Amino acid sequence: MKAFIKTIHTQIEIDAQASRVWDVLIDLSSYPDWNPMIRHAEGELRPGERLKLHFEPVGQKRRNFRPRLLVVEPNQELRWQGQPGVRWLFESEHVFVIEPTEDGKTRLDHDMIFHGLLIPLVRNILEAATRRPFEDMNRALKDRSEGGHNNESSSLARAQP
Repeated sequence: MKAFIKTIHTQIEIDAQASRVWDVLIDLSSYPDWNPMIRHAEGELRPGERLKLHFEPVGQKRRNFRPRLLVVEPNQELRWQGQPGVRWLFESEHVFVIEPTEDGKTRLDHDMIFHGLLIPLVRNILEAATRRPFEDMNRALKDRSEGGHNNESSSLARAQP
């Protein structure tokens, strides 16, 4: 069964309270200002609802998704399920887990879990296409949460059409 699952895991430490990181993450209308991966996002943040997302990481083709929210746990977890392909052949879960650290900072685990019958054929492509945009988004979220708005990550987001 493991052959049909691919998890991309990223993590970053943010020098801000978990509530601040959460507030930035759920402020979908501000994504164009700072997010270099998800260029536009809208929808109601309730489990079962669908979001409208425009993914356009630097150097990649724009893709539109309508994922269904699975978990909306304030200050802890945001998770949605998408079907960028055909159900059972290729599905995904996008996961953000926010955890306060003992020193008053926040650890963000940002994962994508792909599953389906096509995974063995596209495993390496998924890694190459996903890891860097996730890391770019993590750095931009860190900058925004820590109060910065003019560093490279934010500039990168604004440079997108």
